[in-house]
Amino acid sequence: MEYKDYYKILNVSRGASADEIKKAFRKLARKHHPDVNPGDKKAEVRFKEINEAYEVLSDPDKRNKYDTLGPNWQEQFGPSPDAGRRSYTYSGGRPSSNPYDFDAGSPAFSDFFEALFGRSGTAGPGAGPSMRGTREDLRRRAGDSIEQPVEVTLQEAYAGGMRTFNIQSTEVCPICKGTGEINNKPCTNCGGQGMIPRNKRIQVKINAGVDNGSKIRVAGEGQPGIGGGPRGDLYLVISVKPDPQFERKADDLYVDMDVDLVTMMLGGEVAVPTPDGRKLMLTIPAETQNRRLFRLAGKGMPHLRGEGSGNLYARAQVRLPTQLSDEERSLFEKLARNRHVESYP
Repeated sequence: MEYKDYYKILNVSRGASADEIKKAFRKLARKHHPDVNPGDKKAEVRFKEINEAYEVLSDPDKRNKYDTLGPNWQEQFGPSPDAGRRSYTYSGGRPSSNPYDFDAGSPAFSDFFEALFGRSGTAGPGAGPSMRGTREDLRRRAGDSIEQPVEVTLQEAYAGGMRTFNIQSTEVCPICKGTGEINNKPCTNCGGQGMIPRNKRIQVKINAGVDNGSKIRVAGEGQPGIGGGPRGDLYLVISVKPDPQFERKADDLYVDMDVDLVTMMLGGEVAVPTPDGRKLMLTIPAETQNRRLFRLAGKGMPHLRGEGSGNLYARAQVRLPTQLSDEERSLFEKLARNRHVESYP
């Protein structure tokens, strides 16, 4: 029986770790699986060799015997009668003892491909034991969705609107078509990764009311699909930049308003700012105390989900006069004397 160099078949060194062997097997299995190469007999034979090599090298006991006996491995122990036709199911990335039959055309043949690389669809209407359409679905898989943090101002979160972002994702390498190899050598264009980074400017609508942690879905701007499958989605994760003027608590806003001493004492109107630059006129009563809160109902942040808005709370901050004239000083002194007399009859 011909001796097979399993390390050479998996393209790993004899000192390769179990994790390195597993990664090499998954990479080669993805490339040579018959479902990816329909009608290619060489790919089917190659895949069975890869599977046979992994069955031995992934088992510590078999690998030890193989390393010790070398060419005599097959004579004294030999691979199992089903070697080359079996692999393992996967649970959490670790092989189990449940083998799949790799005869082309059998349902389990595609089951393995699904277990190893994931399912992106289901069999079409009328699919029976032959799993019609399964291989096509498995080869054509949607790309992964990705998240990217973005920062917006409170003004943008308050009013909403369009915003242009620079995003980063990847696309299938046009040279190696995603395999990572050219003529069995790592692709120099993508460094053997099969993917290359891309930068893109996109215009996105910011919904009024977004808050820290809000997500905006941008369809089709995620990772590229496999086998011509659609790209995944991009989710922009919002963080709202702290504002020097407004304090936000959920959908309520708080703002300080400067009020001169005369208006605080005698009453009057004061302009209250809003994040979109407007001014709301607020009437305050006479003898308003410093730091009193006034509620402007429905003038806070818009509710992201549902109608209406939070409240805007304006805090009155007294602004004391400076550089008093002689007349003003005299009036304050008179007021002080009168207040002193009233306090001590």
